[in-house]
Amino acid sequence: MENVMFCYQCQETAGCTGCTKFGVCGKSPELSNMQDLLIYVTKGLSAVTTTLRAQGVKIPAEINHYVTINLFTTITNANFDDEIFYQRVFETLRIKNNLLNKLSDKASLPEAALWDANTRDELAAKSTIVGILNTENEDIRSLRELITYGLKGLAAYMKHANELKYDSEDISAFMQKALNATLNDGLSIDELIALTLETGKYGVDGMALLDSANTGTYGNPEITKVNIGVGARPGILVSGHDLKDLEQLLEQSKDSGVDIYTHSEMLPAHYYPEFKKYDNFVGNYGNAWWKQKEEFASFNGPILMT
Repeated sequence: MENVMFCYQCQETAGCTGCTKFGVCGKSPELSNMQDLLIYVTKGLSAVTTTLRAQGVKIPAEINHYVTINLFTTITNANFDDEIFYQRVFETLRIKNNLLNKLSDKASLPEAALWDANTRDELAAKSTIVGILNTENEDIRSLRELITYGLKGLAAYMKHANELKYDSEDISAFMQKALNATLNDGLSIDELIALTLETGKYGVDGMALLDSANTGTYGNPEITKVNIGVGARPGILVSGHDLKDLEQLLEQSKDSGVDIYTHSEMLPAHYYPEFKKYDNFVGNYGNAWWKQKEEFASFNGPILMT
């Protein structure tokens, strides 16, 4: 049977090789294909921004952030809303077309930079032919995907740093340059390996930026005892990595009689001095992220995913 999708982004894919009929995570083939299309058009946009930068044109921060969010939206389990992907693909095409008008010579641009669509049917049709397996050479495919997944991780760092008003044009320019490079059939394996290593270097830079954002906003983490029990008051459980979302929740819930608990990935928030001023930030509930299904059900309260 012909594959109706192909995704091997996470470590739990079917048969440890890739989901081809339906995602183990619950992702439908249609959604998986739309995520592939969003990556494809984001690469096309990046080809245009990279060309413009080479000509000395400044790319607005808003466009850099849009590329970042496009990548972040496709990471494992981040967003399963089909409507969001249709909207973001159309908006990415609109942004790209506006930038294309600034180029006098488009001959050197890849197909992804020139492709356009006006209807959902066109998007759906295109989404089935721009996925991972569209690259036939397995070595080239693997390196392109390794770079792309590295950029998705970097996008997660950048998204959270941007929320705290920290930014880097240098990192954004690299992300778009690397996305554009994955469209270049002329790159050798050695060149792609070099780009993979460069992606890792920028990943470290992105982590440093996020560390500066977090510590500059909330203080340097301290060794902290964290309560792992539950109290008698109503509570809200929060997980994820977005400290700005947590800050807003704590600010809105203080003096309300509602306690805030972290789960798993948000546990490190207890170590930041700025959050210790909230008396209703009372502890951590549960264990690792993969126990969310059972522990979210047993919490018996609202849950905020950031």
